[in-house]
Amino acid sequence: MQQAANKKMTLAGLLDGQGGVIHQYTNDAIASKLLSMGILPGRSLKLVRRLPFAGGLYVKFDNQTLALRHEEAENIVVISA
Repeated sequence: MQQAANKKMTLAGLLDGQGGVIHQYTNDAIASKLLSMGILPGRSLKLVRRLPFAGGLYVKFDNQTLALRHEEAENIVVISA
């Protein structure tokens, strides 16, 4: 029995409770901000909750919960399991 292949998508494309590993960023300006917050490529994260109307997302990584704007989440490419 084969396992399903991992999919690349943006963090904003994950569903609540779904996780993934950060693969890359699509915007250098936002990448600089995210790197300074410790959101590094190779780190696992989980989408805890999304606010309605594309307001923002709560993500959990390394026992921390962080709120991100929808625009920031659109620039984080993750590999989902």
